Amino acid sequence: MTIQSVVIQKLLTTNAHIGRQVATHHFKQFTYGFRNRQAIIDSDKTLICLRNALNFISYLSHDPSSSFLFINTNPLFQPIIDEMTSRVSSLSPERASSLWKLRGFLTNSFSPKKFRSRNKKLVFAPTKMPDCVVIFDTERKSSVFSEAERLGIPIVALVDSSMPWEYYKKVTYPIPANDSVQFVYLVCNMITKCLMLEKKKKDGAKGIGTKSTSDVSLEFLPGSLSIWDKVERTGESESTASDEVIVVPYDNLAPLSDDIAESKQLLDKLVVVKFNGASGKNMGFSGPKSLMEVKNGSTLLDLIVNQIQLLNSKYGCNVPLFLINSKRTHNDILKVLEKYSSSDIDIHPFEQGEQTQHESIFSEEGEDEWQSSKHGSQFLSLMNGGTLDVLLAQGKEYALVVNPDNVASVVDPKILNHLAQNSIEYCLEVMPKASTGLINFMVSSLQGKFKLEDFTSDHTQKFLKGFKFIDTRNMWLNLKAIKRLVDTSALHLDSLSTSKLFEKSIGISIPQSHFLPLNSTSDLLLLQSDLYSFNEGVLVRNNERVSPSDPHIALGPEFEKISDFKRRFTTIPSIVKLDSLEVEGDVWFGADVVLKGEVIIDANPGLPLRVPDGVVLEDEEINSPADI
Repeated sequence: MTIQSVVIQKLLTTNAHIGRQVATHHFKQFTYGFRNRQAIIDSDKTLICLRNALNFISYLSHDPSSSFLFINTNPLFQPIIDEMTSRVSSLSPERASSLWKLRGFLTNSFSPKKFRSRNKKLVFAPTKMPDCVVIFDTERKSSVFSEAERLGIPIVALVDSSMPWEYYKKVTYPIPANDSVQFVYLVCNMITKCLMLEKKKKDGAKGIGTKSTSDVSLEFLPGSLSIWDKVERTGESESTASDEVIVVPYDNLAPLSDDIAESKQLLDKLVVVKFNGASGKNMGFSGPKSLMEVKNGSTLLDLIVNQIQLLNSKYGCNVPLFLINSKRTHNDILKVLEKYSSSDIDIHPFEQGEQTQHESIFSEEGEDEWQSSKHGSQFLSLMNGGTLDVLLAQGKEYALVVNPDNVASVVDPKILNHLAQNSIEYCLEVMPKASTGLINFMVSSLQGKFKLEDFTSDHTQKFLKGFKFIDTRNMWLNLKAIKRLVDTSALHLDSLSTSKLFEKSIGISIPQSHFLPLNSTSDLLLLQSDLYSFNEGVLVRNNERVSPSDPHIALGPEFEKISDFKRRFTTIPSIVKLDSLEVEGDVWFGADVVLKGEVIIDANPGLPLRVPDGVVLEDEEINSPADI
């Protein structure tokens, strides 16, 4: 990975590449095209333009008398720009009078307009013409464009895909990007860095001892760090400059208090959010995936409701459940919710709104499929709808956002207790890859630091090589921290990289029994077998299983649909001592079959193969009835 790719990755985390629904003709040179009706900006070209603008600012700063006028009328950006100007002024006193925010017009007069009041004097214009104008919120279409052009002052500006030609043509150094708060912060960070480096060079030439630039903190927002700063600061390769995540083993968490009243007070601060937008179409199920039967008549929705209901009953608390449904699953979910009307749980269903609909990913068949990897942004959409303020007013402080595919998700008070005791704002549940050495290391140590590249959200075996942890996509979030960030930016809680936006974040290494996604009938075989059972809505692993990992199961296309899966198994085989199972062809299983070790069943083409009742298959390869 090159430094350029690291910076590109940083640009992507700021959503600089997401344009508007309109791309003007002159802006199309910076775009790839459209996705979900939004222009996608080429991050490589954004990086090139950003470098050109920074090089120009650095060139101007060679002259100590040069001045810069920073134009901003967006209140969301103002704290960042204030901090930038304050930082540069404190390090370079000679520029203190040269850093200005817009308070008037350039061409009204060459002397400041002064208005006297009883207590103060207001200055509405700079005392001298700037050498460069930097504009952050070009959407406001300030008249400063025309004034700067009239005075011959070069303009550096953030431009978006909808900027009219009449303003764009006046910009000397355009920076094509979505003007999110995160990107404005990045630009301010880079400008500050350029000015500080120039000062360091001048002081070095004069023989003046100054504090190393690498020792100066350039961070303006809590927990945020520029990749460029980090690469230069460490002097290490780009791989070592990646963010680190502290992972705490689940077994090291303190137990929940025995005091029922204290536990009730803690749980009353929690809300659980579950998504029900996905259908079971890929498994031949006609309804919402959350209504698919998992075991003994219980559905995925039943399991999470059962857990919350038992918590509320045991501790006398009120943990509500928020369900976010897609347009196609909402009515089916509402019908099912009638059976919970007498239960001790508040369930609040929401239909997927217009904003979240645009963010959905479309399948090849043209139907919108709810992607669990994007459920963090759906949660944010819910919070932006006014729900966040209501929850805070009710005393709620934490939210558990549940991966809709994870059948084994646990509403765990032990994790909530750890977050509250340690003031954690952001926590991801992660699971160690099946590696005995890593698991032993995690159990024997209080915590460990791991790089982001050690994590993957793809749990399939072929993609696990080189990773140490699986991101289960279960998130615990502090609602007060979400409120702080929502007020200033649009977060996308899609991956571990989001953790840097919070002041204190961790990962918790959960047991494997807390993570079992349901994406195919092969997963369903695991759940319906004797390997797992459910107790109060929580998945419990059979103690007779010796191996720490689950068996690898691969059923052929003949088992792909649930109806075929049910027909081909008279009863689900015993797999407690199974290592792997591969089934291909027209295969049928009798009752009370036992599978052990590595079993391969590959029926000859065109010939059905039935596994008799009560047979035990251990480390065998079966191709015909004669092999049994």
